[in-house]
Amino acid sequence: MSARYGPGRRLAAALLTALACQAGPARAADAFPRPATRATGVVTWAAGADRLGEGATGRGYRLILRTSVGGSALRVRFTNAFGDHPLTLDGVYAGLRDQGAALRPGSNRRLTFGGASTVTVPAGAVAWSDPLPGTVPAGTDLVVSLRTPDAAGPASGHRTALQTSYLGPGDRTARESGTDWTGTTRSWWYLDAVAVRPAPRTTGAVAVLGDSITDGLESATGRNRRWPDYLAQRLHAARAPVAGVANEGISGNMLLADGYGPSALHRLDRDVLSQPGVRTVLLFEGVNDIKAHTGTTAAELIAGYRDIARRAHAAGKCVTVATVGPFKGWYEWKPAAEAVRREVNRFLRVGRDFDAVADFDRILRDPRDHARLRPSFDSGDHIHPGDRGMRALADAVDPATLSCRR
Repeated sequence: MSARYGPGRRLAAALLTALACQAGPARAADAFPRPATRATGVVTWAAGADRLGEGATGRGYRLILRTSVGGSALRVRFTNAFGDHPLTLDGVYAGLRDQGAALRPGSNRRLTFGGASTVTVPAGAVAWSDPLPGTVPAGTDLVVSLRTPDAAGPASGHRTALQTSYLGPGDRTARESGTDWTGTTRSWWYLDAVAVRPAPRTTGAVAVLGDSITDGLESATGRNRRWPDYLAQRLHAARAPVAGVANEGISGNMLLADGYGPSALHRLDRDVLSQPGVRTVLLFEGVNDIKAHTGTTAAELIAGYRDIARRAHAAGKCVTVATVGPFKGWYEWKPAAEAVRREVNRFLRVGRDFDAVADFDRILRDPRDHARLRPSFDSGDHIHPGDRGMRALADAVDPATLSCRR
């Protein structure tokens, strides 16, 4: 488990104390409560949802997440966005990880929904849990355990987690021991956001809308080395007013076209604008449109960027846009695609539709060949940065630019 930042041990102890004082298990509901669709506070973790495999009846999931900003009144958002049947969840718990699938003693507490221990989420919908007493530290491993007693049809969640989570018997979610959790999964099933009430209350969040580079593909698995993870560490260390980070990267995602997840245009409302406490949208999309669809023009992409900026501004959010990185050497690279990328980047650098620009292209490109990744940042596939490149991207974001007057 990677190092925690800040006074993690003191905050973790506070969480254990506060959660241990929570009242006993919630009453069983006579009828399933109406799912909550909104939450207050600030998003501390998020992952863009897509269609996963078929749901499994009676399966238990123990999912490992990393918080970005600390706070109280933790709430978890569960998703059935891509399901075609109602999704029932029970035995839902949240706690702090010790190691592997094991939790810190005394930290695993039941989540409720409208006071009930069970919730049914309609097809296409999401549901927030009730707030949980206690304080969750920034930069710590949160564990959400749940059971799907009668799952059917497609499951919703995040496929490329780059984090090992665990599968086990559905009746073991309340136990803190990791003994029964012998199966593993590299996806986050049925949940797509976590929110807290930070201190100070004026703290906000940035939601990063991106593709596989934002998703962290080719960074070290289980080490939290995606560039939004590094950004969260920087914001926390700087005590920035925008400190929460919602990583809404989906591998293969495009700005304009649906495919690996709905396009950025189509998922902006659910994945970004609906997240509590988001002040800024950081848009880093476009390379998949350019490389995979040779007919996509710069004008079409520019119209897409402008549409996202317009909608985000209408919702009162700041918008930071990132230039598209180089990918010469990737098997889909062509001179015509490179020409589109450069035209798009020229617009992004000077466009007045955005509040700030993060020039990732200048950071990533090889000084000797601007169409290629800098060798020291290249993971080896010539499109995805490795761990050093991920840190360089985070370092290129000025925390001051994540706030604007709106």
